[in-house]
Amino acid sequence: MKPIYNLGTALAILIVACACSKSPKTSEEDTSTPTSTGPVKTDVAFWLTKGDQSQLLKKQNVALNFSTTTNNNPTIEVDPATTFQSIDGFGYTLTGGSASLINALPAAAQDKLLNELFAGTDAAIAVSYLRISIGASDLSATPFTYNDLADGETDDNLAKFSIAKEQADLIPVLKKIVAINPSIKILGSPWTAPVWMKTNRSFIGGSLKPEYYQTYAKYLVKYIQAMKTEGIVIDAITPQNEPLHPGNNPSMYMTALDQANFIKTALGPIFQSSGIKTKIIVYDHNADKPEYPITILNDADAKKYVDGSAFHLYAGPITALTQVHNAHPDRNVYFTEQWVGGPGNFAEDLKWHVSTLIVGATRNWSRNVLEWNLAADPNYNPHTDKGGCTTCLGAITIAPAVSRNVAYYVIAHASKFVKPGSVRIASNITNNLQNVAFKTPDGKNVLIVCNNNSTETAFNIKYNGKAVATSLDKGAVGTYIW
Repeated sequence: MKPIYNLGTALAILIVACACSKSPKTSEEDTSTPTSTGPVKTDVAFWLTKGDQSQLLKKQNVALNFSTTTNNNPTIEVDPATTFQSIDGFGYTLTGGSASLINALPAAAQDKLLNELFAGTDAAIAVSYLRISIGASDLSATPFTYNDLADGETDDNLAKFSIAKEQADLIPVLKKIVAINPSIKILGSPWTAPVWMKTNRSFIGGSLKPEYYQTYAKYLVKYIQAMKTEGIVIDAITPQNEPLHPGNNPSMYMTALDQANFIKTALGPIFQSSGIKTKIIVYDHNADKPEYPITILNDADAKKYVDGSAFHLYAGPITALTQVHNAHPDRNVYFTEQWVGGPGNFAEDLKWHVSTLIVGATRNWSRNVLEWNLAADPNYNPHTDKGGCTTCLGAITIAPAVSRNVAYYVIAHASKFVKPGSVRIASNITNNLQNVAFKTPDGKNVLIVCNNNSTETAFNIKYNGKAVATSLDKGAVGTYIW
């Protein structure tokens, strides 16, 4: 991961708009209940985050009512008749380090945190999608795979395959999450194959030897089966995290042609013969190389096994997702990783992440948006040595008290309201008010707006011929529901 900024009863409607600045809240604080003398009568419920952090995902007690009255303010019109992609969810990567920090919390504190993150209650943010590493990521304490051998050894039959290392932290935490939200989607991504399968026999860099394509495909099948035995269903995998970045610890280099060959000759056929329903999602790297997933999808023998393509945004424009969608509209698009570099700038980070990812990725066909690591300690630990990320700010900091950082609110402003199965619907962008709209499975409509102007901006939300007049501070994040 490298730091970069790409500037670049009836129905209910929800709007989220964006702003920030950094002031973590402890796990003892209520982040969802408004303070007021009593509820006002309103057509529209309004949730707000402000750049000065005087409001952090707070429901506002204000009267916002639809009217035929007109004004000259910019208007965002939501059109539920025009639909786009379905949404799988919003969430984070539960790194090995995140799992170890969460699992080390006292039982009561751990349960409270997991319910806040994953439950569907009013006090929770309803995270609906997780990414996990297959073996270690660079935010694990040490590099490892599920088949580590002594120098010179091989294990073609995978007799020594074991996920025992995950029994310490990751699996116990995942089991609790699945108990809270049984329908959560989980994506697995390997940072490396076992080193004895690689050209350099190292955790860092190197490539998968073609003679081990079949063995590595079986390794991934065994992983999916082992996790299922634990009650954890892996919805999808990517063959390789950041295949064009061999400098992480761990990491593995994999060209587009190599990934296509691996999928069509080994991974796809073995998934099929083993009855594995887990989706195969290609690429899982930056938006500056849309030709990588397009190359794989142009290969019909590989494409038949592929569900879609995944992206990060440490380089390239978010519009590259639409380029890949347009090249292969019968395959899905996903957004699977973006870090916040610590210590961060809450106001600027929230504004960029909401407008570029929550709004930008979904307006460019992504079915999900995932921020990077869920949790870290105050020193950005744990991480691997010599290649691990040393400044990755977690969505939460565990010290051991829990505090919330910018990525918590970035995701919460979508995950709390845009449920899995929601469908993106049309809305216009006007006057630097970045926005995206959704229709939820229960008939609500959700509009997420980010005020990227340098001053407070008044605007209208129009729906079915009527409008609500509202305003957002510069950089503010709001959620309106009717």
